Amino acid sequence: MMDAVGQHKQLTGTKPACEALGVARSTYYRHRVTKARKSPTKPRPTPARALAVSERKQVLTLLHSERFMDQSPGQIVATLLDEEKYLCSERTMYRILAAENEVRERRNQLRHPNYKRPELLAAGPNQVWSWDITKLRGPIKWTYFHLYVVLDIYSRYVVGWLLAHRESTELAKRLVSESCSKQGIEAGQLSIHADRGSAMTAKGLAQLMSDLGVDKSHSRPHVSNDNPFSESQFKTLKYRPEYPNRFGSFEDALAFCRRFFAWYNTQHRHSGIKMLTPEMVHYGQAEEILTKRHRVMLAAEAANPERFVQGTPRCVTAPTAVWINPPRSLVAMDREAVELVIPQHQPSQEEEAEASKAVFYASSSSMEALH
Repeated sequence: MMDAVGQHKQLTGTKPACEALGVARSTYYRHRVTKARKSPTKPRPTPARALAVSERKQVLTLLHSERFMDQSPGQIVATLLDEEKYLCSERTMYRILAAENEVRERRNQLRHPNYKRPELLAAGPNQVWSWDITKLRGPIKWTYFHLYVVLDIYSRYVVGWLLAHRESTELAKRLVSESCSKQGIEAGQLSIHADRGSAMTAKGLAQLMSDLGVDKSHSRPHVSNDNPFSESQFKTLKYRPEYPNRFGSFEDALAFCRRFFAWYNTQHRHSGIKMLTPEMVHYGQAEEILTKRHRVMLAAEAANPERFVQGTPRCVTAPTAVWINPPRSLVAMDREAVELVIPQHQPSQEEEAEASKAVFYASSSSMEALH
């Protein structure tokens, strides 16, 4: 049909030919373009000004030489011009390299090592802590107070904090030591994760952790989201309505921190732990409280069943495990499990029980549920 349109359009034109044969013009034009793409392209003729085969070999030999093997074509052309030589243009050198599949980074550069990303699992309180330091602005420009915070990633409970005028290894050692003592940490029980700040990577702090039997973990260099729990907690602090633009004095900042951390641990309903407070989860009250909430929901359903259009409320369970950067294989398995739950059928009791075994992941690419 399309060939017939092509034959008759020379006499009648494209539009009359398409109308007579019952073919849309757009279909004919699309067919013509598709046919042109499938037709073999003719080899490009060699321009008269192109380099001869011997000249191309000479340029390629120069590019492979020990003198120029780690320089870009632009540098090579400039060097040869300084020596009163000219073989070809920079663009021609790139064409010769492309013909040999050698277009790459030619410069001699330092290759940074591939750091292994930290993968930490907490299945209960006091198994993995995260700590960091943030600055609170002082009364005048360029003055800051340094807030040290140690956070349990499973419960989000702040196990220790310290406000100081400076960032110091000795203060960090004191904070870690007193926090471990207060929580009754035993050797081999705890891992502490931090970024690569000077206080975090100090030799004195590493020696203290070794003496306490605490494993240390650090974020990868230049990776800002390997420590999501501490970063999220700092956002919660600095987005509180009462957080000032500047603190009037050290005592003012200290008073604010005392009020904030008391509220955060005992009153803040955290979305990452099923709207429980960190204190509830840290001290083992989560299951009891969630069961009590479920009983209240069941009583409400019994009183007004028509209001629960999605059926009987499910019993919410607290996360059984919290990760910093879960293994990619585990994330893939979890995604497959989610896809298996998608089919539109009423889940059985066994499926509901399996789905209730929630596992919360905090990776470098997901921080939305931490606040």
